[in-house]
Amino acid sequence: MNKVCLGEALQSSINKQKDKIALSYVGEKALSYSEMGELVNQVSAWLQSKGISKGDKVAILSSNQPNWGVAYFAIATIGAIAVPILPDFHKNEVENVLIHSEAKLLFVSEGLYSKVQTLEIESLQQMVLIDHWAEIDKGTSVKELKQLPTIQFTTELKPTEVEADDVASIIYTSGTTGKSKGVMLTHENLIFDASNASQYQVLGPEDRMLSILPLSHTYENTLGLIMPLLGGSSVYYLKKPPTPSVLLPALAKVKPTIMLSVPLIIEKVYNSKVKATFNRKLITRLLYKIGFFRRILNNLAGKKVYESFGGSLKFFGIGGSKLAPETEQFLIDSKFPYAIGYGLTETAPLLAGFGAFQGKHQSTGQVMNGVTLKINDPDAKTKEGEIWVKGKNVMKGYYKEPALTKEVLTEDGWFKTGDLATIDKDGFLFIKGRLKNMIVSASGENIYPEEIEAIINRFRYVIESVVVQKKGKLVAMVHFNKEEIEKKYHHLREQASQLVDQKINELAKEVQDYVNSNVNKFSRVQLVVEQPEPFEKTATKKIKRFLYY
Repeated sequence: MNKVCLGEALQSSINKQKDKIALSYVGEKALSYSEMGELVNQVSAWLQSKGISKGDKVAILSSNQPNWGVAYFAIATIGAIAVPILPDFHKNEVENVLIHSEAKLLFVSEGLYSKVQTLEIESLQQMVLIDHWAEIDKGTSVKELKQLPTIQFTTELKPTEVEADDVASIIYTSGTTGKSKGVMLTHENLIFDASNASQYQVLGPEDRMLSILPLSHTYENTLGLIMPLLGGSSVYYLKKPPTPSVLLPALAKVKPTIMLSVPLIIEKVYNSKVKATFNRKLITRLLYKIGFFRRILNNLAGKKVYESFGGSLKFFGIGGSKLAPETEQFLIDSKFPYAIGYGLTETAPLLAGFGAFQGKHQSTGQVMNGVTLKINDPDAKTKEGEIWVKGKNVMKGYYKEPALTKEVLTEDGWFKTGDLATIDKDGFLFIKGRLKNMIVSASGENIYPEEIEAIINRFRYVIESVVVQKKGKLVAMVHFNKEEIEKKYHHLREQASQLVDQKINELAKEVQDYVNSNVNKFSRVQLVVEQPEPFEKTATKKIKRFLYY
């Protein structure tokens, strides 16, 4: 399956599928594989006519839509380099990416045009409205976008020699630890990863995927676009953000067999629909604490959750960060077809995982075929160490950052992931946390904030938390579910607000006692403070921890 380049790999699927749906908005006219192939060639030829050639950078700043994939494969077909930009990047970050990458052309969607409307960037020669393929002239207002004429594609595509080792994409990481970096991924990196991921789930022409994560992130880009298209599957997109009112009808219509998600999405479903329901009555709250009854209750609730996802799921992939233990236990008890994947942008992204019904609780699975993984310099007692990997999915390096590249890529080809883990006797990987997040106690023990946070997040009324070290003390910043607490006191009206604040102060103390009774001595929290607003997050809903140190 490992084709030389993305353009050839797509063409192989087009030759096999032709009339099958490739890409579509939910409930709208779809692009078949043959129509997609034709449009990719037309856009490729048009790019060539605009002076875009092999090695030139072309950026994509767009919400998820069928034309996103068309633009991406058109760029790859002529050997140019795609620079996907995360839609939630701030205007200044978008500008920095365009300047740093020296992008010559930008595909932008209508809803994100305001971020680039007034930009003056020397290298940027042209903007194109991706929604209906229209050239955007300088000074065009947001109101005028819909009236812009569609490009008349007439130019013939000139063949380009594209090699497996050519850079296909530069992906700027959203960065939970600070400054974004441009990760250079080759055609081989992406195709190797998309092909070898079939170890966990084979995708075929009968599969339907509902795509809800940003395509500009490697996770969705490789596993939610390239992988299904190489397998001949159909991919559907939403026109609006995936709120319940938008998502539920779409799930009923598409009845997806495959979905990719981040922990936050399924954790929200569990906490708001399942756990909250069981907590309402004293009897179910008590029964839920007993393993036998918990399994029965979870199984009943799980059937309803499964049906709400369309009733046809066979693979629900979760990646991006660690899944809460309690949520995972619910998925196991309810026989929900969840799967876990582990990887990084720098590894295109997948390194390890497991398929539906093949996992171990709190593990990120077994190493992917073709990847060599080791725990470097493990601790003699705990067996914990940093994950180092080798494989055809490891990036070429960071764009224009040779010193940074040298820090993470050894001379003999090992990539240092920065993640700490152990491996059990069956080869299952258990992530402990990020090396950069690890706190060393006064007595020299390693403290993993992520493990403490997992315990805090199990506590009722807690949405999320971050554990940091301040002035030598372990401090837990906790974002409480004020909405749920307010519901409890809503009947008291005038006093409600005062009682909510009082309850949060009480809960902070309860959280501290609860956590400290569930962790070892050196991991005990000395202070719990309320985080009034939700924590800032990356595209895969990981908290930007560096903002809270």
